[in-house]
Amino acid sequence: MAHDIHRRGLMLVLSSPSGAGKTTLARQLLASDDNISMSVSLTTRAPRPGETSGVDYYFVDAQKFGEMRNANELLESAKVFDHYYGTPRAPVEEALANGRDVLFDIDWQGTQQLQEAAEDDLVRIFILPPSAAELEKRLLTRAQDSADVVARRMAKASDEISHYAEYDYVIVNEDANESSSIIGAILSAERQKRSRQTGLTDFVKRLRDSL
Repeated sequence: MAHDIHRRGLMLVLSSPSGAGKTTLARQLLASDDNISMSVSLTTRAPRPGETSGVDYYFVDAQKFGEMRNANELLESAKVFDHYYGTPRAPVEEALANGRDVLFDIDWQGTQQLQEAAEDDLVRIFILPPSAAELEKRLLTRAQDSADVVARRMAKASDEISHYAEYDYVIVNEDANESSSIIGAILSAERQKRSRQTGLTDFVKRLRDSL
């Protein structure tokens, strides 16, 4: 049976300017698909109330972070404000080898690093807002940022959007449910790629031998 064919997992990246709806789409995908899990990042910042190590982040000190980065144990890393963030290689590699997919919520810089580290495993989706006015409205509606922060996010959005051409797929997120369906379709198609179906050669050999 076809579902017996072993498949290598993939790394699905969702990137967007802040406010385009990427977090909502990521949550919907994780809730609807049991075979994909969120990548857990490494960080040097202290845990916030309610955060659990290994679930929200892996918390390490700056020295440990530097050692891991120097030993090539991180797929990507970045400094955000005063703290470092990165993606540990080992858990991702283990998931992919076991046929499980990993979801990344990272920006274009992190995506470029992932491409250098593991291009064949990567599927990149960029989420665009339907308009600048709608992006601003969504940022204001979230009511978690001051007007000054919203203005900064809007200014940064133009630079982020300029990297859309580095992605395999681009979705204009007008309706979250429709966008979720498109992401599901992309994931289904990418899972069927011949290069990812590592057990296909044996399956075809058995099939031909039985004919």
